[in-house]
Amino acid sequence: MHIAYWVVAGLLAVFFLYSGTLKVVRSPEQLKPMMAWVESTPLPLVRVIGVLEVLGALGLILPPLTGVAPALALVAAFGLLLVQIGGIVVHLSRGEARVIGLNIALLVLAAVAAWLATSWL
Repeated sequence: MHIAYWVVAGLLAVFFLYSGTLKVVRSPEQLKPMMAWVESTPLPLVRVIGVLEVLGALGLILPPLTGVAPALALVAAFGLLLVQIGGIVVHLSRGEARVIGLNIALLVLAAVAAWLATSWL
């Protein structure tokens, strides 16, 4: 069960660390070609989402790795699940139903990570 957790958590952490870092450091003009929703979202909110994604990625890896408060991995997975629900809502509200496939895949992976993280409890 722990090996499965590390595989899923590692994939999610890499994705969200990359995605979150982009949202934190890039300008809206640099983000628009990849993330069209950025044009209608206030920049501080984009930055907050990026910070939440980075914290979620770190929360998936560091607590179980260090053995310090490993239950936080469950909290991080649940937080990333909520981020994806928000992403799906934003895309659907913008009429972008065709682009939610990645959000759904990440939502499922976050749910699996949350389930697997219960092994740390």
